[in-house]
Amino acid sequence: MSKPKILVARAVFPETIARLQQHFDVEANQADESWSKAQLAGKLRDKVGALTTGGDRIDAEVLAVCPDLKICANMAVGYNNFDVDAMTARGVLATNAPDVLTETTADFGFALLMAAARRMTESEHFLRAGKWNTWRYDMFAGAEVHGATLGILGMGRIGQGIARRGAHGFGMKVIYHNRSRLEPALELECKARYVSKEELLKTADHLVLVLPYSPASHHAIGAAELALMKPTATLTNIARGGIVDDAALALALRERRIAAAGLDVFEGEPRVHPDLLTVPNVVLTPHIASATVPTRLAMATLAADNLIGYLTQNKPLTPLNPAVLAIK
Repeated sequence: MSKPKILVARAVFPETIARLQQHFDVEANQADESWSKAQLAGKLRDKVGALTTGGDRIDAEVLAVCPDLKICANMAVGYNNFDVDAMTARGVLATNAPDVLTETTADFGFALLMAAARRMTESEHFLRAGKWNTWRYDMFAGAEVHGATLGILGMGRIGQGIARRGAHGFGMKVIYHNRSRLEPALELECKARYVSKEELLKTADHLVLVLPYSPASHHAIGAAELALMKPTATLTNIARGGIVDDAALALALRERRIAAAGLDVFEGEPRVHPDLLTVPNVVLTPHIASATVPTRLAMATLAADNLIGYLTQNKPLTPLNPAVLAIK
């Protein structure tokens, strides 16, 4: 009997491919070619499942030419590359990879916060350019982290991880804003106080964005929000591109209306707004917050588990649209 056909849309660990091959006829993009939407749709046309990443857009247009597709398993916690409503309408299950990257991403978010606050990128460029020939009392003097006020917009698992690091590790005062307030026990664990979005922006010394992307959160931080922040404040985005108006942020940084920023995600990535590349007071990284070998392997394993679990037993681990399970 022939095995069901699946697509692995981007390069992944060889051991992940080998495991999937035990159950499926696997077409794997180990060359890591960048496909257009039409090319992706063509590859999916005869597949029942796919292991995808955040750059693989699955929407009504793709689904229309993929009648056999039953599941797309994202190797990411975010899933704004999925049109979940369209997938549900076509009976295609969507899954993601939560939890396994929480602590690693929180580590990186805090690292970006510190790099921005302490002007690490600026000072490294200065040193590499051979400009360091003396000492000054104010040379690359940045902002304090310990004891400062940490503001978190989006208080899910990763936001809570950031809060714990700030409160317990650096003695920071933690404030947060979220669509819904945390349970009192979680607030106590994170030593976090719920505030309005306006108070968050006005009060935070270091603002970290960890909210999921949706049309409602598009440009949640734009010119108006940046204008509310302290001129000494920093902004760190480890959430998703599009949450910040990158053009407005670049202008605020250039005019020193906020002190610095640390960005791991960008609107329209992998393209980066050109203005962000010309301001010195920003730390830029290419969407690598979850990039440790153990964590990336765990993400790939969970995506594979979702494919195997659903296609062999109708038991995915992390379904995003579980209504599909009832109509299989």
